[in-house]
Amino acid sequence: MYETVTTECPWCGAPTEVSADCSAGSQIFVEDCMVCCSPMLIRLECDPLTDGVAALTAVRENE
Repeated sequence: MYETVTTECPWCGAPTEVSADCSAGSQIFVEDCMVCCSPMLIRLECDPLTDGVAALTAVRENE
């Protein structure tokens, strides 16, 4: 089940919507910012009790 979570691009500061799927558990993936096209490393933490998003953070890919 996908959830849409809004986060901030670590490069340009623009609000960015990310589709998060917690059916596979917590994960790390790369997604490009829709505004500046820079790669963001997305860290998705899922709550095992609700199968929902517990936390989502975006950092620069090289951090």
